[in-house]
Amino acid sequence: MNIVQTIANELNIKNYQVEKTIELIDGGNTIPFIARYRKEVTGGLSDEVLRNLDERLNYLRNLEERKEEVKTSIENQGKLTDEIVKNLEIAQTLAEVEDIYRPYKQKKKTRATVAKAKGLEPLAQIIKEQKETKPLEEIAKEFINDEVKTVEEAIGGAKDIIAEEISDDTEFRKQIKKMYYREGFIVTKNAKEENPTYSMYNDFKEKISTIPSHRILAINRGEKEEFLKVSIEKPVDKILNFIERKIIKNDKFEQILKETIEDSFKRLIEPSVDREIRTDLTEKADKQAIEVFGKNAKQLLLGAPLKGFTVLGFDPAYRTGCKLAVIDETGKVLDTGVIYPTEPQNDIEGSEKELIKLIVKDNIQMIAIGNGTASRESENFVANTLKKVKETLHKDVYYTIVSEAGASVYSASKLASEEYPDLNVSLRGAISIARRLQDPLAEFVKIDPKAIGIGQYQHDVDQKKLSESLEGVVEDAVNTVGVDVNTATASLLSYVSGINKTIAKNIVKYRDENGAIKERKELLNVPKLGNVAYEQCAGFIRIPNGKNPLENTGVHPESYEVAEELLKSIGFTQEDILDKEKLSKIKEKLNEINIKDLSNKVNVGELTLQDIIKELSKPGRDPREDMPKPILRSDVLKFEDLREGMILTGTVRNITDFGAFVDVGVKHDGLVHISELSDKYVKRPSDVVSIGDIVKVKVIGIDNERQKVKLSMKGL
Repeated sequence: MNIVQTIANELNIKNYQVEKTIELIDGGNTIPFIARYRKEVTGGLSDEVLRNLDERLNYLRNLEERKEEVKTSIENQGKLTDEIVKNLEIAQTLAEVEDIYRPYKQKKKTRATVAKAKGLEPLAQIIKEQKETKPLEEIAKEFINDEVKTVEEAIGGAKDIIAEEISDDTEFRKQIKKMYYREGFIVTKNAKEENPTYSMYNDFKEKISTIPSHRILAINRGEKEEFLKVSIEKPVDKILNFIERKIIKNDKFEQILKETIEDSFKRLIEPSVDREIRTDLTEKADKQAIEVFGKNAKQLLLGAPLKGFTVLGFDPAYRTGCKLAVIDETGKVLDTGVIYPTEPQNDIEGSEKELIKLIVKDNIQMIAIGNGTASRESENFVANTLKKVKETLHKDVYYTIVSEAGASVYSASKLASEEYPDLNVSLRGAISIARRLQDPLAEFVKIDPKAIGIGQYQHDVDQKKLSESLEGVVEDAVNTVGVDVNTATASLLSYVSGINKTIAKNIVKYRDENGAIKERKELLNVPKLGNVAYEQCAGFIRIPNGKNPLENTGVHPESYEVAEELLKSIGFTQEDILDKEKLSKIKEKLNEINIKDLSNKVNVGELTLQDIIKELSKPGRDPREDMPKPILRSDVLKFEDLREGMILTGTVRNITDFGAFVDVGVKHDGLVHISELSDKYVKRPSDVVSIGDIVKVKVIGIDNERQKVKLSMKGL
C-alpha cells in the first residue's frame, strides 16, 4: 500500500503535502507548531487536517506492520501463495487482514481440530470434492478406528472440518458482511421492566446501513444497563443460498453439505459476524461522538474571556449552602463565604445582607452563577438582590450562568489543593466558576476534558481514543491563543507545543526563584527545556512588557529579523508597535504591501509573511475577543413565564448529532432539534451553531410536567 497516496486521496490533498508533513512529524515536530510555523512546507494545512493526517498515518503504519506479521506467519507455515500476498497488499483495514489470516491462525481446541486429530480430514476432502460414486456410509467405514467408533461419528467429524473451513473462507465472510450491511437491521426489545429513558427502543428496528451514531450509543448503553436486548436481523436464506451455490456442485452429497453449511453459519459465522458488525457500528459511532465532543470542547475552551472585572463566583447548593468567592481582574482571591438563601434554611435576609456587603466592599461588577443543583433558585435570589443594589446604591451589577461541569472534580484534585492549600474544598468550586467567566481556557485546562459536560455519551465511547482526541483539542486551543509565560499555571503551560508536565513545573519553579521572565530565550535556562523544545514552544509563549515587543505576538524568534526588516521598510521599529498612534499608521502601511514582491525580497514564504503582518497589525491581541460574549442578565425568567411563540435570546451550551441545547435562562436548557435549526436542510448541527453562540430562538413546545422546552431557530 502506498501510504502517502492513500492519505492524499482520503484527505483530498496533494502527495507532496502528505510527504512533507510526515517528514515533519517524524522529525519530532508537534501539530500546533507545524500548523502555525511550517505553512510553506505543508502548503498551509490546518491543524484539523494535520491531526487527521497524523491519526491515519499511525493507523496505516500499524496496518502495514500487521500485514508483514501475518505474511511471515503464513510463510513459516509453508502456506503462503501469490493470491494471499495480493489480498494482503490490497487490504484496507485491520479487520480485512485478520479475515485473511483466520484460516492460518493457531487455533485452540475446536470440533474441527479434534476431528482432524482423529484422521478425518481426507473424508472431509472427499465430501467437498463431490466426485466419489460410492455411498458416503460405505466410504466412512474406512475411517473407523480406536478413536472413531461409528460411521455417524466419522461423517459428523468430517462435517465439523468443512464447517470450520467455510467459516474461515475470506471471500464468504466478505460477501456475508456486505449482505448484513445491505439488508440487515438492528432490532431491540425491552429486557425487563420498561425504562422511560429507553421507551423508544422497545420493539425498535432500524437498518444497519442508516442507523445514526447517537442511536447506536443509546442502544449500547441500554444493553449494558440490561434494559434492552439487542439482536441483528439478517437475510439468512440469502446467505445460505449464496454459500450453497459456491460449494454444492452436484446432488452427490447435497443434503450433507446443506446441513454442514447451515451449521457453519449458525454456530460459527453468525455469532462472529454479528459481533464484528456491532463492533464496526460502535467504532463509527465512537468516532462521530468523539468528533462532536472535540468540536464542542474547542468552542468552549475558546469562549470569550471577560477581562478587567472583579467577579463573584456563586456555587449554588441546598443543604450545605451557596459558596461564594470573589476574585479580582487578575484572578486573585479577595474574599470567600457561604450563604443559605435556598432550602431548607431559606435565610434570604441574612444572605442578601452578606451578598450586598461583598458587592460594596470588593466593588463587584459581575456574578458568575454555576448551572448545577439549586441554580435557578440561586439565580432568582441574585436577581432580586441586584434589583435592590440598583435601587439603593445606584450600582449596576450583572450576572450570568456559567457551566459548573467538572468544578467538583477540580475542587478535590491535587492541583486545586496545591493552588489553594488553606481553602476548604467546597470554596474552590466557587473560585473555579468565577475564573471560568474571566478566562475559560485557563480554567478548563485544569479539568479532565471528559468532565466538562459537553457532547454526547462521552462515558460510553472508547476512553483511550477520547482522551487522545481531547488532548489534541486542548493543545490546539491553547496554542491558538498563546500563553503568558509569567502568569500561566503549570497545567496551562503543559499544553503548549513542546512543553510537557515536567518542563511546565520547571518553568513555574524558575519563575518563582528568578522573578518574571523578560525574554523568550531565557526559557533555555529552564531545566530540561533544550533547543528542540524551545523551537516548538517559543512562538506560542507571550511576554507582555518584556524586552522585545515582538515577544507579545505570535512571531516566532526565527522570524524576528524578517519582522524587523519589514517594519524598517515602512519606516518603523518594533518598539513602535507599542504606541497606539504609530500602530494605526503601521497597519495602514502594512495593508499597502505587495506580499509577493516583499516575499521574494526578504526571502520568506508568502504564508509566513502574511502571518507576520497579521501579528504586527494586532500585537498582543487575543483571538478569543471575536467570540460572542456571555449574556449578562439583571433579571430572571421563570419557567412559568414561558409561552409558545415567545422569541428569546439564549446561549448554545451543548451540541449533539440530533440538535443543540440552548440556555434561555430557565431551569433546563431547551432543545433545538436538528429539523428546527434552519430553514435549509442541516446535515450536522455543528455546521449551523457553535458552543457559546448567542442565538435567537422561538418557543414551540412546553412540557410543564418535565420542565422541558422545545425551541426553534427557523425564520429568525
